[in-house]
Amino acid sequence: KHFQAVVSSIGRDGTIYIIPKSFEVELNKLMAEIQSKFQCLGLLEPYCWKKGEACVVRGSDTMWYRGKVVELGGSTLQVQYIDHGCIEQIPPCHLYPTTLYSDIPPYCIPCQLYKTVPIGNLWQQDAVDCLQELLTNEEVEIHVQELPDNPWGKLSINLYFGGMSLSSFMAYQKYCVTEDCQDTPELELHERDVPVLPSYMLPQLPIPGDTFAVRVTHLVSPKEVYICLDPSKNLMQQSTTKGDASSDLESLDEALKWCNKSVETFPLLTHFQTGTPCLVEYQDGVWYRAKLLSIAEFDPVKVLVQFVDYGSFSVVPTSRLRHIPYHLLKYPVQAVRALLAGFKPALYDKNVKRIPYSPEWSVEALWAMMECVEGKQLSASILALSPEVTISLYEDDKNLVHMKLIEMGLADLDE
Repeated sequence: KHFQAVVSSIGRDGTIYIIPKSFEVELNKLMAEIQSKFQCLGLLEPYCWKKGEACVVRGSDTMWYRGKVVELGGSTLQVQYIDHGCIEQIPPCHLYPTTLYSDIPPYCIPCQLYKTVPIGNLWQQDAVDCLQELLTNEEVEIHVQELPDNPWGKLSINLYFGGMSLSSFMAYQKYCVTEDCQDTPELELHERDVPVLPSYMLPQLPIPGDTFAVRVTHLVSPKEVYICLDPSKNLMQQSTTKGDASSDLESLDEALKWCNKSVETFPLLTHFQTGTPCLVEYQDGVWYRAKLLSIAEFDPVKVLVQFVDYGSFSVVPTSRLRHIPYHLLKYPVQAVRALLAGFKPALYDKNVKRIPYSPEWSVEALWAMMECVEGKQLSASILALSPEVTISLYEDDKNLVHMKLIEMGLADLDE
């Protein structure tokens, strides 16, 4: 059985406590009822607590939760929040004994990783810290492998975060060994040279003649742009394709979020071959998918890369390059290079400042085009797919974007 869940806590012994998404509505109703019934302080008079006794716990957020006493102590009791799994030392004044709700089973499920053995047969503190940092309050995908022998035992699961197997990730970090290594190839890219250079998949483009929603993510020149198809606002009638593209984009965002959490554990890139996929840290401190283009400087080494989901370029030191997990290659690139049809550079005076790498265009024309497209929702229609993707680009009012440049004398019509 496969289902989505939220990781509510990680036990000190490495137990993973999950709340299935399907339980959330019922749990929220129960929580609301508990708050309405217990609008008091904890039990202030002396009380003889027993191990295993049911209670409600006043948490640090002042909310009441269902609890169970697991250990007796001096000034505090060890109490487990039974719907979240975590265990805390609680002073008796924050507890209240009750048999209410004891007929409702806990909403969180204790789990263990299937066929995964921690080093030394116990999860070490640094491994538990890693699990807590990676998973707490995050939504994950659960694949049930084995049911427990008794109703209070742990469910044996495979857990996936951002498309990556948790068992494989923890094994790669040397926290454990896995008996079932079917997921390990996803991480092999980190550890060895791949005989065949992996590459990104290209997106499926709309049929020529159809109109579809786009955003311009990068301008090379007024004529050459990178566009990103916007599946949520696509004007095409091909609803299946649109849905797939939209879920692909959401899954990619989720996968990148997870990779950003653990990117420091990915090896630095040491082999520089044109077209090699990689992760690159941008100026905002976030890591994005990219590919290597060339060595830009040698002392120190700096590399020219292109961010494949935006089209933009950057020169970065090798310290900002990492190997890319294999599963991030299954998502098509989001940015597509396209040439705009219908206009050409105007004839300029010799004194006009020109784009160094595209001298037929003036810098003023580039700025004008940038103003026309930056941050705007546009639509496009493909005129040709080869030898290069060529499109007509329209504003919201269906006017061709380049007409502004023609009105300003920065471009001429090209029939």
